[in-house]
Amino acid sequence: MDMALHPSPPCLDAPLSAQRERWTALADHAAEANPFYAPDMLDAALNHLAAGGDVRLIEARTDDGLIGLLPVVVRPRHGRLPIGCVSNWMHDHCFFGAPLIREGAELAAWRDFMVQLDAAPWARGFLHLDGIDAAGANAATIEALCVEQRRGWREIHRHDRAMLRSDLAANTYWETHVRSKKRKELRRLQKRLAELGTIEQRLLADPAELAEWCSEFLTLEASGWKGQQGTALACKPEHAAFFRAACAAACAAGRLHMLRIDLDGRAIAMLVNFRHCEGAFSFKIAIDETLGRFSPGVLIEIANLHAVQGDAAIGWMDSCAAADHPMIDGLWAERRTIVQYRIALRGTGAARLQRGAAFAFANGAEAIAQILKGQG
Repeated sequence: MDMALHPSPPCLDAPLSAQRERWTALADHAAEANPFYAPDMLDAALNHLAAGGDVRLIEARTDDGLIGLLPVVVRPRHGRLPIGCVSNWMHDHCFFGAPLIREGAELAAWRDFMVQLDAAPWARGFLHLDGIDAAGANAATIEALCVEQRRGWREIHRHDRAMLRSDLAANTYWETHVRSKKRKELRRLQKRLAELGTIEQRLLADPAELAEWCSEFLTLEASGWKGQQGTALACKPEHAAFFRAACAAACAAGRLHMLRIDLDGRAIAMLVNFRHCEGAFSFKIAIDETLGRFSPGVLIEIANLHAVQGDAAIGWMDSCAAADHPMIDGLWAERRTIVQYRIALRGTGAARLQRGAAFAFANGAEAIAQILKGQG
């Protein structure tokens, strides 16, 4: 079934609804970790970022219950092309797009997703999937299903982003993967920063402090270039509300990983991560840019390296950073390949013709663009 949800005020203290209980059980047994679609963050996003209630939740089921959850929206355009399509929902603060599918039921879940999308009268064009791990369970299943059903599909983009996945202790990792000259310079910066006052590194341990930490993060992020450009969370009330709600729900579920560096009791760098299953995702960073000469962003990433490598419950961390990130790429040696797919939708009558034409047009336009780019 698919559901178009209309946002309603969150109630974090209320008992979980039957719907949320199903989502939680699915998230706990997911074949691929994704905190952005786990109940903690998904509820917060639906309540604060899904303006107009245009997000549809496609639930895949078997006789044994829920086996898949795919949030989607209908887009009026596909990149620069004036073609409507269905896309997995990746809002401004969602950095991974793999749907939640129960481990062991991957193929059954994707079969059900496609049956529903093929039959949906509102589904336009094709299915565009963004933020998928090229080596993950969803990617493997999508390719297998399209081959099985002789369904058209195409990988349309890929890029690598930094990832932390290592059995090395933090100090050994640091010495192995970071040049000695850079390590020496950072030690010098740490020493100079300590000359300004008392430096303290802290990991959030007391939930009673969460509200204050969230306020400090929002203020710190807005004090820099993101605030000037209007992209900081605090610049839009609904985005700040999403952040607070997501952190509160994740903290209650034991999924929040938040740390900071203080100078004389004042936060100069903060980092928010969300955990799911055996992994974690680095969500947002904020620094005091007036202290930029001391590289506070790098210093808190060093603290994060020690926190992650010292936590046996975290097997890996996705940076969620852009490709070729100038800071994190020099600190983390591993990479995760993120891909986008375009998948043909079927149907009957006029819908089948429209979807087939949209898929062919998008592929053709892309081929022409690549030819012209090669000639340039």
